[in-house]
Amino acid sequence: MLECIEKGAIFSECGNYRYLLWRIWDIDKPNVMFIGLNPSTADETIDDNTITRCINFAKQAGFGGVYMVNLFAYRSTDKSVLYQMNDPIGHDNDKYINSVLDKVDKVVACWGNDGQYLDRSQHIYNLIPDLYCLKVNKNGEPAHPLYLSSTLNFRKYTRREKC
Repeated sequence: MLECIEKGAIFSECGNYRYLLWRIWDIDKPNVMFIGLNPSTADETIDDNTITRCINFAKQAGFGGVYMVNLFAYRSTDKSVLYQMNDPIGHDNDKYINSVLDKVDKVVACWGNDGQYLDRSQHIYNLIPDLYCLKVNKNGEPAHPLYLSSTLNFRKYTRREKC
């Protein structure tokens, strides 16, 4: 179990959107930001499987903290719900993504195949062209970390790259 110096999360007032989650375990090391598809069950104290995987990849790469944001801030364990929402992105989502950029040394895209919905992946690539990933899916989107080999390292992510 990871001993964190600091844990936190920022939610919308209604609680349906999670804009930011962070875990810091070593303040003497740099931080990394992961950009996923949408938040699931993790909160300011509880980690879900995706957060745990991101933390493990970050620790393996020598980082001391993780900031987690998402293309879509709406919380759901079922990504198909995003396609039924009027606003799956969340009003303040890009504001929080931008707020973390000066706190991290690397940004890792890991949103999986559905990032193209509402052109979010392209929007983020335009906002943060210096992105990394763990693997690229066949459709050119960065792979979700949950079922990837733990031996993978961060690599430069180039938009529209195909395997």
